Amino acid sequence: MGFAIEVDSATDARLEAYTSIREKDLTSGHGARFIVEGKVALETALRRGRFALESVFLAENRVAPLAELMALVPENVPVYVAPQSVMDAVAGFPMHRGVLACGLKGDIAVPAAFLAAIEAGLSTLLLMSDLSNHDNVGACFRNAAAFGTDAVLMDGQCCDPLYRKAIRVSSGSSLWLPYAHGGTGLDMVNAAKAAGYEVWSMTPRSEATPITQMDMPDRLAILLGAEGPGLPDELIAACTPVRIPMTEGFDSVNVATAGAIAMAHIFGAKA
Repeated sequence: MGFAIEVDSATDARLEAYTSIREKDLTSGHGARFIVEGKVALETALRRGRFALESVFLAENRVAPLAELMALVPENVPVYVAPQSVMDAVAGFPMHRGVLACGLKGDIAVPAAFLAAIEAGLSTLLLMSDLSNHDNVGACFRNAAAFGTDAVLMDGQCCDPLYRKAIRVSSGSSLWLPYAHGGTGLDMVNAAKAAGYEVWSMTPRSEATPITQMDMPDRLAILLGAEGPGLPDELIAACTPVRIPMTEGFDSVNVATAGAIAMAHIFGAKA
């Protein structure tokens, strides 16, 4: 376990990263950080996460129940322990889970650089363009992990998968599933195509080919667009338009659901 430090004041400077975490965006700029919330996400970060932890912050009534998990915290990582009332004051809302950690984001590659650095080809990618909702991004990561997708690529308009809520909704998968983030949607698509991937743009348009009629290529990327407007014409045209068959008069589902259906279909076909 990292060295435990008892804290009795919500104004302690060592807890600055955790102050008013609902309003904070720690993931941008120099020295970017992110907040992990809850036992499940922290356990994922410790057991298989690819990001270093800067500190852990626990409510004092959680220390004993989490003793086994705390044994995994590196020795050089401080574990701050405070009464529940102090933790609530620091976070800015009742922290019922009583478990927080601060991670170091490091450098995240843009899609083109990420693909260029891959030594062995990945068979399946999930591409996301302009997804600004944390719940959708987190759910897409969780679905990608569930259905064996090798990596996630996002353009610069997507929200950060290391936002606190996105990590929680992803069930911690954004902490270990390889991803790239940045640039334009078209740059991302072109990089995937240049790396040898066939890119299917998911769209409800009637002229798109039903996914059940598609032949499965060796290297495939699924492209999802924003909830509501979907993918722009430019991106649909740059890829192979594919749709999910639905009942007459109903042509769309939530973007994370659409991604799950597509990835489950691919997973089943390659099993």
